[in-house]
Amino acid sequence: MPRKPAAEPQKKKPGKPGKAAAVKEAPGDSAARKPARKSTAGKKPAAKAAVEKAPAKTAVKGPAGKVAAVRMAEPETDADALWAEYKKTHSPELREKVILHYAPLVKYVAGRVSTGLPPSVEFGDLMSYGVFGLLDAIEKFDPTRGIKFETYAIARIKGAIIDELRAEDWVPRSVRFKAREVERAYMELEGELRRVPTDEEVAEKLGVTVEEYLNLLSKMTLISLVALDELWTVSGDKADRISLADIVEDVKVKDPSKSFEIEEMKGIIANAINGLPERERIVVTLYYFEGLTMREIGEVLTVTESRICQMHTKAILRLRSRLSSVLGYGYA
Repeated sequence: MPRKPAAEPQKKKPGKPGKAAAVKEAPGDSAARKPARKSTAGKKPAAKAAVEKAPAKTAVKGPAGKVAAVRMAEPETDADALWAEYKKTHSPELREKVILHYAPLVKYVAGRVSTGLPPSVEFGDLMSYGVFGLLDAIEKFDPTRGIKFETYAIARIKGAIIDELRAEDWVPRSVRFKAREVERAYMELEGELRRVPTDEEVAEKLGVTVEEYLNLLSKMTLISLVALDELWTVSGDKADRISLADIVEDVKVKDPSKSFEIEEMKGIIANAINGLPERERIVVTLYYFEGLTMREIGEVLTVTESRICQMHTKAILRLRSRLSSVLGYGYA
């Protein structure tokens, strides 16, 4: 009988190598899963787009800059829409809304301008001048030019305030300009010479003659006027503010201290005169208080005029001696 062919040895199934192959296939599986992750990541831009379209009042999570951008988007849109509607209709109601919307610009510009002005200029007056500038800017503004209204209005408001200040100024602009040049020349010359410059040196610095310089000084006297109700800061432990009217002397009212000094001096002199001998006291009284001459006093006392002169001299010497001892200083 023919022999059966020998059975071929069974091939051993790969053990660990098979597992390794399975492990090797795992990256493929992860690679297959990667598109799914990419698809989830692809949804983030859509979420961001939704956030950017969110209204201003909606709480948006994210960086602070993006939130601010979202919140600022709505007012700008409202302002643009308000401008577009106002330019079409020119409605008084819309005009009032535009004025109220940009009213804070007036306060901002007035505050900037007031820093270089004296305290006598009221801040409320600057606000009033600026309102006229704002009204003029609203009427002349053209949104189609692509310029922000704030940029245009600030220049118009500042110009209106300066124009009103110049209109109320009693000093011409040329004189104020020359006054600034004179102050600058004084500062430069004092720094160079280390002393107060003379009129000739200042005139030479300004490039004018001495006569022209003196005429300029006479015109500049108007600039030195100040208001009596202007407040001044007094240095000390406590910063007090007083007006110029509080320190101006009233010549019609007697100074209490001087009145007291005069009365006290009268009492001292009267006591000194009362201490003189009788005849010398009579001579002093008739000569200084009654206004009699030496000859008339001699007739009253029945002595010669020369004797009255001698008595007067002795009385004056006695008074000087007593007054020097009382007042504490001598008479030459």
